[in-house]
Amino acid sequence: MRRYDVAIVGAGIAGASLAAEVAPYASVLLLEAEDQPGYHATGRSAAFWSETYGGPLVQPLTSGSERWFRDRGLLHSRRALYLGRAADEPAIAAFLSAFAGSAVPLERWPIERARALLPHLAPEWDRAVWEASCTDIDVAGAHQAFLKEARQAGAQLRCAAPLQHAQRLETGWRLQAGGEAIDAGILVNAAGAWADPVARKAGVPPIGIQPYRRTVVQLAVDPPAPADLPLVMDMEGSFYFKPEAGRLWLSPHDETPDEPCDAAADELDVALAIDRFERAIGWRIVRLERRWAGLRSFAPDRLPVYGFDPAAPGFFWCAGQGGFGIQTAPAAARMAAALLLGRPVAEIDPAPYLPNRFR
Repeated sequence: MRRYDVAIVGAGIAGASLAAEVAPYASVLLLEAEDQPGYHATGRSAAFWSETYGGPLVQPLTSGSERWFRDRGLLHSRRALYLGRAADEPAIAAFLSAFAGSAVPLERWPIERARALLPHLAPEWDRAVWEASCTDIDVAGAHQAFLKEARQAGAQLRCAAPLQHAQRLETGWRLQAGGEAIDAGILVNAAGAWADPVARKAGVPPIGIQPYRRTVVQLAVDPPAPADLPLVMDMEGSFYFKPEAGRLWLSPHDETPDEPCDAAADELDVALAIDRFERAIGWRIVRLERRWAGLRSFAPDRLPVYGFDPAAPGFFWCAGQGGFGIQTAPAAARMAAALLLGRPVAEIDPAPYLPNRFR
């Protein structure tokens, strides 16, 4: 039986990025339940990088990740336009105030500038905010880059190897995964929607990480969506859309509590997305081409969880990344690796993300 310093459960972008950071300093095994890594949340992302997404406590992780993405050519200019109505004015003011002390480039726009981009915008939408730094992310490219870096540093990946059981020993953990026994000094829970079930299998009290379903549809529209159209979101959080090869990717911004599963789009959510879009934008829909859903998993306070569980020696959380796990992965992995390896955390204060806030 081979012993590893670190076994990471989950080879999505959270587990892959952490493996890439830890593998140069420790032996690492990545355990993936599916036949290929990134099948669930990582592979179903709307693929944008926005410094405001997730709020001001997530923003340092997002901003701190930009250089890693840019150095690898994985960001492509998109920009974001936030739309509002008169009733949204308090939300707009709070949004601008929340990021006033940061370097995030936000500015109010005259609604005429927004209408130049969206000529069929309904009359009641009369407020706009512009975020110039928003970009698209090559998610598949980022995930593969992390896996490659981890592999080159010596990490091993085993797919179709779901964790079945984990037992705490004096020297670490004895795992049953994919039908074999594995010993590891540290057990990392990077299982996304399955984070709480993985904790239970290890005899660790769950945190209360809840998966929520998010729906996306692909629409053919007339005229086709211009390539330079920004990401468009409403301040109330009821829809967003972005262009994709002349089509639109549209979401009703839904958050439906769900169980860990292979999520599928619900017909009601698809209809809701289209209805909200048609009420806001008089853009002719030619046909509905695709629909899909993914699970976004949040801790009770909606911040990610990184660090050793104070109630379970050697059990490390890397979970609860919500919808911002991809855009924060590089900086979050550097921070988490420092915590795991017992090194100083240089860039970002980890205090808001430690699991002891739940214990």
